[in-house]
Amino acid sequence: MNNQIERYTPSQRSNHWAVAILFVLAALSGLALFHPALFGLSGLFGGGTWTRILHPFIGVAMFVLFLVLALRFAGHNRIEPRDRQWLRQIGDVVNNREDRLPEVGRYNAGQKLLFWTLIVCMLVLLLSGIVIWREYFAGAFGIITLRWASLLHAAAAFVLIVSIIVHIYAAIWLKGSMGAMLYGTVSRAWARKHHRAWYREINERK
Repeated sequence: MNNQIERYTPSQRSNHWAVAILFVLAALSGLALFHPALFGLSGLFGGGTWTRILHPFIGVAMFVLFLVLALRFAGHNRIEPRDRQWLRQIGDVVNNREDRLPEVGRYNAGQKLLFWTLIVCMLVLLLSGIVIWREYFAGAFGIITLRWASLLHAAAAFVLIVSIIVHIYAAIWLKGSMGAMLYGTVSRAWARKHHRAWYREINERK
């Protein structure tokens, strides 16, 4: 029996890493525009003018590719009763007492909450970004609307950046998770230990 199980297809991994690269570019260019102390980051994009031009286009590209990713995985991220129980036992999660936790499907409750948080942040960033995109849309809105949109844009960006940091930390913390997105497969032992319900579903399908 093959000891490896496919967790992500090449297409899914390419989609994920394309979004990740665009996120880094959007974050760096956005931070450069956010505060004068960070304006030096604009040098990565050819200066302030190019940063202002490129940032919204990078953001739109990120949203479109993220939307494709979200549609692919939305069905696996529905909150179920066992997810609520998992969250109630967060102490066992933190202390790696997985034997006490309810069986986990393809994603655990923490991953699912992160998924929906990213969706909300992306939507807020897109809508507020359109409002403050001076070249094309800002002239259609009043100053109060622009100010609120700017505030929402900054807040959503902050939550998104923190969420991605948590996502990266969790991937490193749980050995094998990073390899799944790099190479596409996980060991049967890893799947059985961390995502038992998903592991059983895979076996039943085969």
